[in-house]
Amino acid sequence: MPAVSDIITALEAAYPPELAESWDAVGLVCGDPADDVTRVLFCVDPVTETVDEAIELGAQLIVAHHPLLLRGVHGVPADTAKGGLVHRMIRAGVALYCAHTNADSADPGVSDALAGAIGLRVLRPLDPNPDGVTGIGRIGELPEAEPFADFVERVGKALPATVPGVLGAGDPERPIRTVAVSGGAGDSYLARATAAEVDAFVTADLRHHPAGEHLGGTGVVPALVGVTHWASEWPWCGQASAVVEAATAGTVDTCVSTRCTDPWNLRA
Repeated sequence: MPAVSDIITALEAAYPPELAESWDAVGLVCGDPADDVTRVLFCVDPVTETVDEAIELGAQLIVAHHPLLLRGVHGVPADTAKGGLVHRMIRAGVALYCAHTNADSADPGVSDALAGAIGLRVLRPLDPNPDGVTGIGRIGELPEAEPFADFVERVGKALPATVPGVLGAGDPERPIRTVAVSGGAGDSYLARATAAEVDAFVTADLRHHPAGEHLGGTGVVPALVGVTHWASEWPWCGQASAVVEAATAGTVDTCVSTRCTDPWNLRA
């Protein structure tokens, strides 16, 4: 029977820790590497809802994209929000492993999963590392051009539903063929998307001023599609699940979380 350490070995082969940014916190957060694993839950956020789901499913390991303890801490007392989650997982025999910016940069990684969900053929990274293969974001293309309004609908249908939904900024009739995507917050890559001369850029957490300045600039710039952070990274859960399925030859049950952990739950 595979152990937690065996799952970690498979995940770190797919998402090498050395690809993580220097400020990031990736790896095993809690749990015994020697413990046996029969079921793994994959999710974007290690929060109350997904810890509940893991315990209900009888999973011994949660594989999350976002770190639980990104900033340095000196303790995890049970009467704090994150400390309480650590204590719940330990008591329930649930380990937590996080793959964050290493999964963003890996080939394939988070943005490959997003591109695949939308129906893009990936061509290259948006912001490549020196190897030219790994890096943040992806540039891809559709099988054929379609109006921007149809493309926004395509993105909306491809990603899990959220209360904020999917927003588009651009000419509804503009033909869209080449597309840049970046899972998670991506407005820092607006200039790279423009330099790549793509027709549209799909990302999350687009802020008012960077988006407005991008669209109000001179020359032709990519149309923008804004999605929620959670929705943009959720396709990665299926990708990571497939990594573990392949490595364990079907001896471990893999479950992708069905609980929306996007924080926005009301719309006026």
